Amino acid sequence: MKIISLSALAAAMMLTGCASIVNETTHSLRLETKTSAGDMVSGADCIISNDYGAVNAKSGSIVQIRRSSKDMDIVCKMANNPDASARLISRANAGLAGNILIGGGIGAIIDHNKGTAYTYPTWIQMTFGETQVFDRSAEKDGQPVMGTKPAAAN
Repeated sequence: MKIISLSALAAAMMLTGCASIVNETTHSLRLETKTSAGDMVSGADCIISNDYGAVNAKSGSIVQIRRSSKDMDIVCKMANNPDASARLISRANAGLAGNILIGGGIGAIIDHNKGTAYTYPTWIQMTFGETQVFDRSAEKDGQPVMGTKPAAAN
């Protein structure tokens, strides 16, 4: 009986995605804004959006954002400041790699479709008057991801 139960559990885990087991559909984002002089400003009204929808947040807070394979856009507005705009690059996380190595196709497809196989940067500092790109691949523990200028359109 014990072998049947363990077999059933193993089969169920193989049918669900590895990242679905390890990761939730959301993760935390520490969202901060600053002036062009580098002074931190809290309380800006921000709209965070990706293919799963949009949420409102205030800068200076930690907000739960919906994971997705698609990039995320953020616009923050505050009186007497030009808008701060950002694109957050979504990157595959270790859960997707685990699926490919261990479980294979079905789990990877499930995690891709649910978005749990992807993660955005977890701490950003947007600058008023700038459009920036934040890539999770540049993330270092305990530090905000450095924003870069978007690539010029051809």
